[in-house]
Amino acid sequence: MQQLEEQKTAAPNIALAAIKSWGGQFNLLRWFSLASFFIIAAVALGLGYISTRFVVTESVERDALLTAQFVQAIGDAEMRHANITPQRTMGEMLDSRQDGNYPDVDPLSHAMARAEFLDHVEHLPDVLLATVYALDRTVIWSTNPELINVKFEDDDELDESFEMKVPVSSSYHKIDDEKPEQRLSREPKYLFIENYIPMFNADKSKVVAMVEIYKEPADLVDRIDRGFASIWAATILGGAAIYLGLFWIVRRASTLLQSQQQQLISNETFVALGEMSSAVAHSLRNPLATIRSSAELAQEIASPGAQRNIGDIISQVDRMSRWVRELLVSLRPMSDDGEAVDLLAAVEDTLGAFDALIRRNGVEVRFAPQDCPPVVSQQVLLTQILNSLFANALEAMPRGGVLSVEIETAQTGQVRMTLSDTGKGMSAQQQQLVFKPFFTTKQGGLGVGLALVKRIMERFQGSVMLTSREQEGTRVSLNFRVASGGEYGTQHSAGRG
Repeated sequence: MQQLEEQKTAAPNIALAAIKSWGGQFNLLRWFSLASFFIIAAVALGLGYISTRFVVTESVERDALLTAQFVQAIGDAEMRHANITPQRTMGEMLDSRQDGNYPDVDPLSHAMARAEFLDHVEHLPDVLLATVYALDRTVIWSTNPELINVKFEDDDELDESFEMKVPVSSSYHKIDDEKPEQRLSREPKYLFIENYIPMFNADKSKVVAMVEIYKEPADLVDRIDRGFASIWAATILGGAAIYLGLFWIVRRASTLLQSQQQQLISNETFVALGEMSSAVAHSLRNPLATIRSSAELAQEIASPGAQRNIGDIISQVDRMSRWVRELLVSLRPMSDDGEAVDLLAAVEDTLGAFDALIRRNGVEVRFAPQDCPPVVSQQVLLTQILNSLFANALEAMPRGGVLSVEIETAQTGQVRMTLSDTGKGMSAQQQQLVFKPFFTTKQGGLGVGLALVKRIMERFQGSVMLTSREQEGTRVSLNFRVASGGEYGTQHSAGRG
């Protein structure tokens, strides 16, 4: 008996160990939701930042290039209008201190060309400050008279612009009170652009003057703001769409993995119990058969008082035999091959099998047979389901009650069978555990009946639902898949021929 007790407790321990092993599993959905959020957010922010910087830089450089081309074109035009020799450039004409160095240029034409050029520069759109530097970094003209003749020797940006010899050098920033050359005529509303426009000699080999223009291009700023809004909106919406799409996919995968894990745990439990059941059957069958045979022989010669006790022995042996048989059936590997089964005939056969118990318990059966299409199952397994449910219902009503059976065909292509009793019912906590293997509310019960029902129904794409109230009864609904005529051949039970 000690060996038997160890075998009976081995399966739950194995199942518990399997569940604990899965309890510390990697939570895919949680880690993905956190990691993917930060990764996608970082990538989106990086792309948004790079994109906005690119838009600003490109816009500012394009505006500066157009300004430089316009200023240099004005200088060339004024030189032509003044009929000054092409061997001279406007850059050479800007420093009035060098007027005596160009005897080939008419002084009046020289002065008129320079004045016209500087007037055009002063009236450029959006200009905050315009300044012209000579080669020695002295301001030779400015829209701010306070800067004229001021020499800036430590201006790195100005020095770099003289040395770069590029068509234009630009940058954008906010006002800096520490820079003396930024004495603007008015405060910019947002930001301003600083352009250094080099003026070359005739062969473009040397920068002879530098035009510095501070401007606040309102239209460009508005376009940059709209570009910012569009880029960040697209970045946020795109990142959110990617995150939600991936989250949905991973959530589906996580749900599938959890389902498969639960199925694996269940399979591992039943495999372990299958091995145990063989040992149990081998250990109990022969001794039980011997005990029953001996009891039957003793009952024939025993006194009437002893016969009742021997009858109890035979009854308990029969109960143990049913226990072993039920255990073996519940752990038997199931085939996925479904067949079309006549549900109505199976119910009628089961009622016939329990007829004696129904009459003995004084139970009223309410069942109005109605034709229904065949359902997908297996005849043997369907019989096992119905036997288990009817046995539970009748055991819940030992002093009488009402047993109701209803069969209806749903529009969703399913057949629903509902079995109701008016027995003692179950509590809410018991309902949560009722489909767990080895959970039972009956003294001496094995606790595999409803677990087997659920397993069989799900094996054939069906479902089972149980509702119960204490002292009111229990209601079990079985949803079967309708068998198509061409796919399955209908299996009739013996009772219906």
